[in-house]
Amino acid sequence: MRTNLLLNTDSYKASHWLQYPPGTEYVYSYIESRGGLHDATVFFGLQAFIKEYLTGQAICLNDIHEAEEFFKAHGEPFNFHGWNYILRKHNGHLPVRIDALPEGMRVPVGTPLVTIVNTDPECFWLTSYLETALLRAVWYPTTVATISHYIKTIIKHNLEETGDIAGLPFKLHDFGARGVSSNESAMLGGMAHLVNFQGSDTVQGVVAAARYYNEPMAGFSIPAAEHSTITTWGKTFEGETAAYANMIEKYGLPGQIFAVVSDSYDIYKACEEIWGGSLKQQVIDSGATLVVRPDSGDPVAVTLRVIQILDEKFGSTRNAKGFKVLNHVRIIQGDGVNPSSIEAILMNYQAHGYSGDNIAFGMGGALLQHMNRDTQEFAMKASAIRINGEWRDVSKNPIGQASKKSKGGRFTVTWERGEWTTMPLDETIDNMLNTVFLNGQLVRDLGMAQIRYNTSL
Repeated sequence: MRTNLLLNTDSYKASHWLQYPPGTEYVYSYIESRGGLHDATVFFGLQAFIKEYLTGQAICLNDIHEAEEFFKAHGEPFNFHGWNYILRKHNGHLPVRIDALPEGMRVPVGTPLVTIVNTDPECFWLTSYLETALLRAVWYPTTVATISHYIKTIIKHNLEETGDIAGLPFKLHDFGARGVSSNESAMLGGMAHLVNFQGSDTVQGVVAAARYYNEPMAGFSIPAAEHSTITTWGKTFEGETAAYANMIEKYGLPGQIFAVVSDSYDIYKACEEIWGGSLKQQVIDSGATLVVRPDSGDPVAVTLRVIQILDEKFGSTRNAKGFKVLNHVRIIQGDGVNPSSIEAILMNYQAHGYSGDNIAFGMGGALLQHMNRDTQEFAMKASAIRINGEWRDVSKNPIGQASKKSKGGRFTVTWERGEWTTMPLDETIDNMLNTVFLNGQLVRDLGMAQIRYNTSL
């Protein structure tokens, strides 16, 4: 579905071109996380929005006529002259400059991530008109990347104490495609997760990372069963065993990893009597790694009981840090997974002598959907305006809610020795807010590899 950029806004935005002071030439705005669940955010997603919606000829005459017809019937005035001016004078290229911090950087809340200003004084109204689409393009993928990164720190800490840190990129797998509200959400959220990890079943996110961030294959998956491919073999011990045996036959090759959901009936019986019983030798002889997936019950209790049964049946080896790592089998927990349950499971494993190497996590709606703009209190606000050649600071400071106080002026953001500082615009200082879009053209084209590197700085 093609999106008309003129309609990718809030209704009342259509009336704002009549509301600025006489003599207005430029409006300068910024986007930041004002606070929220985490004290810093992993900035991501702006480049995808720019490539998809802003580069080249962003509007055409049909867009203008469609928007004019809509807003007149909708009850709003429409700036036909202004949009037609952009079409004629700028050939439909948007006369704005967008500056931004490097994507992937982890930035304290209260730091401007993006600034935008019009470059043609006739289009002073355009800056704020783009707020709805631009803010949405930033807050959602940035929030997903932030949550994913937070979980990464939890798992990393456990692996540093109990296991092999080399396995970290595949410890959180994206199961969120079916749990989001739209295909585009899967694309944006799936990409955002891939900033931190490389495991994903969200095809849209992996494809989008290639399209927007130049990464041919940003995420990987493995063959895995679902309940329908197990239960269709019959609700008997023999049927369940045959279903599992089929998985070994099809994917049990040396070095192969495959996952089998094993809670269709009784997860403990499946681990003890089938995987660790009748099929044990087939699993061992295959040379593959079987990943058992519990999918119901209390995640902390179930994962502990499962690993204890598998340890009893397949045995384990103590690693250099003194923690047990299962032989031949691993576990993936994909139900009830969130930051709190991940930490609880890993702490429980550690307390019982098991390494975090034994388990990976699959996360769906809690990773890509259980959030909103207020999770990190994102906002885009005008902070400066030029009227008749004079720049003026603009800000708000609502009585009774200090958290909504906005910044005034134009900004320089510096980063030295891991410290972020926001100050009034100073062109003599190295500004981390670099131009990424100018008058219809993408100025900087970041790859996913660079963005992943930025998260480690």
